[in-house]
Amino acid sequence: MIIFGTRGYLYQLAILTMVCGWCGNPAAHTLRKRVTKFTLFFVPLFPFSTKFATQCTFCGGEQQIPKEQAEQLLAQHAASQDGNPFGQAQGQGQPGYAPGGQGQNPYQR
Repeated sequence: MIIFGTRGYLYQLAILTMVCGWCGNPAAHTLRKRVTKFTLFFVPLFPFSTKFATQCTFCGGEQQIPKEQAEQLLAQHAASQDGNPFGQAQGQGQPGYAPGGQGQNPYQR
């Protein structure tokens, strides 16, 4: 007896701010990759389907996009981050914080 089937995997690649095609609101969208793999005895062997989609976090509308567009959106997202995971400009920290004790904290007297 041979047991085979498929299993789906969902990967969240990025969170992007775009205008939604469904509701028209500028909102955050999740860029997702769905991979379906062939399994044999419950062991995933190889992927046979890969699809990309964006989903609006405001209305929940989902739109499938081609691989090229997903790669372009991911590249734009990576370029806008510049390696900074918190989205702050380089050289800026918390307000009122001077690294290394340089300057004076405006919140202290």
